Amino acid sequence: MRTTLLFLLSSVYLLSMQAQDISGSWYGMLNVQGIQLRLVFNIEQVDDGFRATMDSPDQGARDIPVTSVSFESPVLRLEVVPAGIVYQGELSEGNIISGTFKQAGLSLPLDLSREFPEKAPLERPQEPKEPFPYTAEEVTFTNPAAGVTLSGTLTHPKGPGPHPAVILISGSGPQDRNEEVFGHKPFLVIADHLTRKGFAVLRYDDRGTAKSTGDFKSATSEDFASDVRSALDFLKTRTDIDPAKTGLLGHSEGGLIAPMVASDSEGVSFIVLLAGPGIPGYDILLAQSKLIAEANGMEKEALEGQLEILKGALDLYSKNRDLNMLKSELNAYMTAQVEKYPDAVPEGMDPEQYVQVFTGQMATPWMQFFITYDPAESLTQVRCPVLALNGEKDLQVPSGENLQAIRDHVSKGGNSKVTVQELKGLNHLFQECETGAPSEYAEITQTVSPAALDLLSAWILKQVQ
Repeated sequence: MRTTLLFLLSSVYLLSMQAQDISGSWYGMLNVQGIQLRLVFNIEQVDDGFRATMDSPDQGARDIPVTSVSFESPVLRLEVVPAGIVYQGELSEGNIISGTFKQAGLSLPLDLSREFPEKAPLERPQEPKEPFPYTAEEVTFTNPAAGVTLSGTLTHPKGPGPHPAVILISGSGPQDRNEEVFGHKPFLVIADHLTRKGFAVLRYDDRGTAKSTGDFKSATSEDFASDVRSALDFLKTRTDIDPAKTGLLGHSEGGLIAPMVASDSEGVSFIVLLAGPGIPGYDILLAQSKLIAEANGMEKEALEGQLEILKGALDLYSKNRDLNMLKSELNAYMTAQVEKYPDAVPEGMDPEQYVQVFTGQMATPWMQFFITYDPAESLTQVRCPVLALNGEKDLQVPSGENLQAIRDHVSKGGNSKVTVQELKGLNHLFQECETGAPSEYAEITQTVSPAALDLLSAWILKQVQ
């Protein structure tokens, strides 16, 4: 649900002719909407040319296969077809490759060199700095059924406890323990705030991300829910944690997962849903696509056409649960759509490439589950207290319909302990904002609204008293 510039990719390599050896790592810095993103292309010479992988260190993405590599001195061309990425540049005598990075209609200058670029520090005044008035402990725990080891940080007040505890559950995409996005570290800020209020807080890297093992790409929300259950089991082994006062706090997709866990697990005493879905992913994707496009100034006629195409693609999910067949149907459907509506193809991409990118991003286990799952399945089964907060200007999980659905589903299940609140002027990340558009996230120096932090911590304190 969170929008990120790059990547949801598959595998394949190579192809090229060479005039000189350009093997090794090449480093560059993209400037995207005011945010600096470092890219690394790792090129290796093989018998029939070159092959390469790409890293995006600032997004935690590494070893992304480059589909094709061609070097006809002095021109280097790299393509990552599943992501719609094309880079082309010319190698100079100064060992600099000057060129252009293109993705989904976006064209940006990108120079590559042999030196790793240093980033200018971002202004993030809420990021806590050591020394902390509490203990921060590096921990690992396992999900035995999945064969996954999860690595994280447990912060807790000094003293033996037992302390009330909160497990943080991240939003969509491969997230580290701080849920870092555009230089912001929301979970670091939330964990610091709650720990200063007397809570132990466990935050951890998603499976297959940063220091955690496992395969992120094949996982669904159900798999991530099983990781949360393992986190609960881990905290029960700690004598400094109060198992009767342990709850879950989920952001975005994490707000979908928290009720899944609370509905069938013992020992969840409360849940907090920050921009959590109350309606199916099918409806959320249509709503967020419309709202974000409008915020970006898309003309009404073009927007209506894009929504019609998207709706037709989403309708295929209800007809077919076999992922391979779904992928084939999506490919055929999108091929027909771009032939009918060539203007739907982003500038700088050819129709075939656009179809490949769209199908590759949509035909995944995670997307299939998200689109077809109805949050009512778990929300009606939750028996513990529920706090649902959403920003009035959230364009990714729109506030009104989702908060109302959460209230309705929880109440329908016979649970009267549900509190919902829309927070004026806040976006999907709970920042004070102007429009709520994802393009603002990086520009805002605030990471999480202090008012939102105070509201959620005050509610949690009441639940554990």
